[in-house]
Amino acid sequence: MDLFHRPTQRTDVHPGRDCRFCSEADPDFAKRNPMDRLVGSKLDDVASAHLTEQGHVQHRLAELRRKRATLANWPLAISA
Repeated sequence: MDLFHRPTQRTDVHPGRDCRFCSEADPDFAKRNPMDRLVGSKLDDVASAHLTEQGHVQHRLAELRRKRATLANWPLAISA
């Protein structure tokens, strides 16, 4: 081994995985840039766990779309 390289750790590192929330909530998830689909491997499926800023924004937009759809179906009871 030379002085410029560190010894290998012999472990497989997974820096990220596909966000489960986005894959369920975003119909265009498959069309995203692969890096924008990833969240930290040991983190929850939340917007702040995304590895890229664009992935974070798209996650938040999917959350807002889901919330808007839920509120649109909410029965509004107005008492007179």
